[in-house]
Amino acid sequence: MEIILLERVGKLGQMGDTVRVKDGYARNYLLPGGKALRATEANKTRFESQRAQLETRNLESRQEASAVAEKLNGQVFVIIRQAGETGHLYGSVSPRDITDAVTAGGFSAMRNQIVLKAPIKSLGLHEVPVHLHPEIEALISVNVARSATEAERQAKGEAINVVEETSMDDLGLEVGAALADANGSLGDE
Repeated sequence: MEIILLERVGKLGQMGDTVRVKDGYARNYLLPGGKALRATEANKTRFESQRAQLETRNLESRQEASAVAEKLNGQVFVIIRQAGETGHLYGSVSPRDITDAVTAGGFSAMRNQIVLKAPIKSLGLHEVPVHLHPEIEALISVNVARSATEAERQAKGEAINVVEETSMDDLGLEVGAALADANGSLGDE
């Protein structure tokens, strides 16, 4: 299907470009989202008559997004989750969780603006891009920890999920000592 883009769409084109996309992508995403029009003669003339309005609206929204990006860039948001000793989360942190943390931090963000290639499944600091506008992106840090104190330690650079490794020899000595104590206490009775 041929469409006319009403705004910049990543990996597709700029405002005003006529591009060919798959029918489902156009019908399910671009057309309902107001990002494009079907490339008919009537729509082409309609677009040309509204082009100045669309460009000014795009410029205004880009300036607003740029102002928000300056404040949001580099912010750290803490998310508390349960995790095992190795630092692997029992669940995961999704874009919805990050959106809730950003909103609680005083910024407005929508779930589709948070870009995660895969859900976060481990403790630590994670860099997450936020697409505020098709041309503006902010980078935030998400600090996933088991508690607020652990989050503070992670922010300082401490490695939290370091598991103490015990060798088999140490385990053997510990088990032997425990058995000796158990046998000694049984013999006293």
